[in-house]
Amino acid sequence: MANAIKEKGLSSDILVVDDETDIRALIKGILNDEGLSVREAGNADETLKAIATRKPHLVILDIWLSGSSMDGMQILQHVRREYPDMPVIMISGHGNIDTAVAAIKMGAYDFLEKPFKSDRLIIQVQHALDAARLKRENQELKFRANADNEIIGKSSGINQVRQIIERVAPTGSRILISGSSGSGKEVIARAIHRQSRRVDAPFIAINCAMMAPEQLEVELFGTEHAAAGTGNRKIGVFEQAHGGTLYLDEVGDMPIETQSKIVRILQEQTFTRVGGTTRVEVDVRVIASSSGDLQMELQAGTIRQDLYYRLSVVPIKVPALSERREDIPLMANHFLARAAESSGAAMRTLGEDAMAALQAYDWPGNVRQLRNAMEWLLIMASGSAADPIRADMLPPEITSTAPGVLRWEKGGEIMKLPLRDAREMFEREYLLAQVTRFGGNISRTAGFIGMERSALHRKLKLLGVHGSSNENNVVVSEEVI
Repeated sequence: MANAIKEKGLSSDILVVDDETDIRALIKGILNDEGLSVREAGNADETLKAIATRKPHLVILDIWLSGSSMDGMQILQHVRREYPDMPVIMISGHGNIDTAVAAIKMGAYDFLEKPFKSDRLIIQVQHALDAARLKRENQELKFRANADNEIIGKSSGINQVRQIIERVAPTGSRILISGSSGSGKEVIARAIHRQSRRVDAPFIAINCAMMAPEQLEVELFGTEHAAAGTGNRKIGVFEQAHGGTLYLDEVGDMPIETQSKIVRILQEQTFTRVGGTTRVEVDVRVIASSSGDLQMELQAGTIRQDLYYRLSVVPIKVPALSERREDIPLMANHFLARAAESSGAAMRTLGEDAMAALQAYDWPGNVRQLRNAMEWLLIMASGSAADPIRADMLPPEITSTAPGVLRWEKGGEIMKLPLRDAREMFEREYLLAQVTRFGGNISRTAGFIGMERSALHRKLKLLGVHGSSNENNVVVSEEVI
């Protein structure tokens, strides 16, 4: 595991807590040989300070701490309350079965009795780190199950985005993603994280536009002390994302005062929590995004110049859906299939007229709107599952702007034809409708549509509409009125 960590460039930060210097040195030496980074603490105060400075990936904690304000079990209780996702391995030279069971019940990952063999320690550390990683991966899989996080499409615009991702993801460079609302900026950010060396570490996202200024700082930096009446203090997203990636969505809506603090974090990788003085050290890659024009905001002074240039080391522009209409068939079918899978409904197909209408629409809500439209269709479209979805079944905002031919009953059929055949089909349907309108009277029909009666006769005969009856039950009369 250590070699894999080295290859990925990840730092496994382990805190060893024991009142005996020799024990700490022994454990540190064993883990250092495995390529793991180790910090030490000899009592409760040093432990809490070390955790506050930088949240470790794992704590190895002695139960009996001589001269400490809290013993190991009390520290475990504190850690489980404040950092529920951080694994803890308890160790003791005076342990028994009851002590081990009590520690596990309180949330410890495992219990080791001193003296322990090096191999046993290494295996337990590996298992604890792997368990924490798997937990994060499960959370990510749950997220993917409830959302669409694939980059779909083959257009030149989206292929260019893919190429940038492939080049920048393995680096540690900060990235600024721009694009209109709903275009898939978070999908791009998650793709960068998945292809980075931080893939096994957390990906944390926060929308800066959704919170009041005072709430945003608490979410970003956390609080030093528990809020009144809550019993718990807040762990900010910078700490949650330690070792991984933090995605700041709509960074242009961040208050100027908060922006200056972000600049300092990007420079120093340290910050202080709200209401505190402890310097917290973090290793976080920041990816930011905005749906606004940050160049204009830069000129207006609503975003700091130093923040903009620190975030925009590698800019990525996500094209709007209207700029890659050739991707709409792939995306529409994908979202339709995902909606059917998640709801248990039967899969539907999109007719040619419906697909043409989707591609003709401007999609002000971008990919998000397309996904919602496909979910709506699966619920609201009439007909059986075997019937293709026609253009007139699409949501009203799409059908109202679709070309008239697509709203025609035979729009799906005509969109499959080349121009010559489509023109012939249209002429036939048009003339049938007009002849029917005038009760089959050729003279009145010819007068209305502006054709000579003989020319209309020839056209009807050519199109297969002649005689006293036809397949459309239209009676053609020779009477001239």
